[in-house]
Amino acid sequence: MKLCIFGAGGVGGYLGARLADAGHEVHLVARGAHLDALQSDGLRVESIRGDTVVDLPATDDPAEIGPCDGVLLCVKSNDTFAAAADMGPLLREGTAVVSFQNGVDNEAWLAETIDESHVVGGVAYIFSTIGEPGVVEHTGGPARFVYGELDGRHTERIEMLDDALSATEGVDAVLADNIRVELWRKFAFICAQAGMTATTRRPVGDLRENEASWEMYRRLIEEVCAVARAEGVDLPDDTVSEWLDFAEELDPGMYSSLHYDLTHDKPMELDALNGSVVRHADEVGVEAPMNEAVTAILSPWAAGDD
Repeated sequence: MKLCIFGAGGVGGYLGARLADAGHEVHLVARGAHLDALQSDGLRVESIRGDTVVDLPATDDPAEIGPCDGVLLCVKSNDTFAAAADMGPLLREGTAVVSFQNGVDNEAWLAETIDESHVVGGVAYIFSTIGEPGVVEHTGGPARFVYGELDGRHTERIEMLDDALSATEGVDAVLADNIRVELWRKFAFICAQAGMTATTRRPVGDLRENEASWEMYRRLIEEVCAVARAEGVDLPDDTVSEWLDFAEELDPGMYSSLHYDLTHDKPMELDALNGSVVRHADEVGVEAPMNEAVTAILSPWAAGDD
């Protein structure tokens, strides 16, 4: 397949390198010092599932790439609209644009700019980041990627992508029958992990040791599940207990990308995470006081206020 990784950061860089190693034609879209390093020295992935170095074409201009079979969108949710506006040269009839981003709104945001027929849902379970320009560090998580057509059909293009990812070493690939359920399942976890580690500035191990903090963690998950079900999303009954059990097994020093962005003066995805929960809750008439509190506490930093 000819694939474009739009946003070759922690998630996109990992996925792009693995797909290139599997023999696919992979193009990277990146920017700044990271792009400079990719162009001069290639992409190095340092991973708990094995290191690799690949030399791939990298650019900040999608017109240099041309139409692709698939575009794997891995930018921060804050950049979704800007990325969609630049995506035209990558698209032809049938091109799948798969959002491997945080949140449950990106697919709808994409459809506001590009034709909805291109949009495919996706979920990434991986802890990876840019360690330094040109270097992606994969430190944990199953490297599990879940994807599916928004209407649940098994189309030719989604089966082609499934074949490619399933045969890629270092990637656990899952073709979902109902990607909307999968999006909200992960959303329930990341809103709790992100919200609590960012507001308290403490890792998950500290949260587990504090009864009040762990109760707030649980309530954040419960609120997201309540909103999802009010929207007609058939989440599994054990979603709350599943994520609490998962969080119990996380490295005690684990934070979240929201915490990282907060502490490194980077743009925060608050609006696409806890802020999104609040908006959806208002729309369906569900109370979400914990997510409201997280949003209120972090909003000054997310807005860049001193």
